Amino acid sequence: MSRHFVSIAIGLVATIFLAPSFQAADTLPAAISDKEFWGMITNFSERGGSFDFEMFMSNEVTFQEILPNLLKTVAPGGVYLGVGPEQNFTYISSLRPKIAFIVDIRRQNMLEMLMYKALFETSPTRADFLSRLFARRLIANVDVQVPVERIFAALDRRDPQLFSKNLQSIKDHLQKTHRFPLTPEDNRAIEYVLTAFYQGGPEGSLTTFGTSYRHLMSYTDSQGRNRNFLVSDNNYQFVRELHRKNLIIPVVGDFAGPKALRAVGAYLKQHNAEVSAFYVSNVEEYISSPRSTWNAYCGNLSTLPVGIASTFIRFGRGGRGSFLGSMAPFIKRGC
Repeated sequence: MSRHFVSIAIGLVATIFLAPSFQAADTLPAAISDKEFWGMITNFSERGGSFDFEMFMSNEVTFQEILPNLLKTVAPGGVYLGVGPEQNFTYISSLRPKIAFIVDIRRQNMLEMLMYKALFETSPTRADFLSRLFARRLIANVDVQVPVERIFAALDRRDPQLFSKNLQSIKDHLQKTHRFPLTPEDNRAIEYVLTAFYQGGPEGSLTTFGTSYRHLMSYTDSQGRNRNFLVSDNNYQFVRELHRKNLIIPVVGDFAGPKALRAVGAYLKQHNAEVSAFYVSNVEEYISSPRSTWNAYCGNLSTLPVGIASTFIRFGRGGRGSFLGSMAPFIKRGC
């Protein structure tokens, strides 16, 4: 047998055995139109439900601690799934996904995400963003690269006229610029959320159990590094750009519900994409019983395309804090 023939044979064998490990390149969009974005929210969402307590912001002070290990596993350019409000922006700015879906049982959370979307898109800098979010004018000029604590320190007392102006700007941006057909009830919910930020301010605890917004922005990962979405202009601009491209899609859905997670899974499969990270917080604790609810959740997970690196980001009460879990074996064994 000639050396040339042996080389060809080895190449063919390698191709046969390695072929199953290759996956078609994902076809995730570089941007989504306003019409498609609203259609995804509408078509993927379920009927809204409720949660045990009010939660305008995260109360998980350990949420960054897992990032050094997570970044060793999850490569940038993937798909992020999450739940809840602003902590998702920090995970997004750290993981750098192509697209993100925020699935939460509360319609109010979806509307809070749209409120944030309008604030990001109309705020060129972090200082503009915080000034609009809390309706407090800046008492000093703030350079674009300053530490976030300097920005908080530059915020003046609350301003009712600025609040009214910002609220109208958010509504106009969503309904006139993007032409999202918000209902009067949706607009009242956005006003309710923005009012909580206005009245509570940066020092307020905007969740039933937790720290202040300002303090939450100062926590670090397990190596002492703050990776928050507001810690640098670079982090902020990454999240802002995803919003401008309609690539952070908020969905109303129960993790054990009949539609939301399955719709996200179907969309990802259509685009040959896998979930990189799924921030589930401590939602699993709430749906662990009855068994039928847990089984429904497991069934929904089985519809998500995952790979060997796909990772859960979880939070455990009782002092456990944030921790990671591999998605593929969890799903394979039926949860």
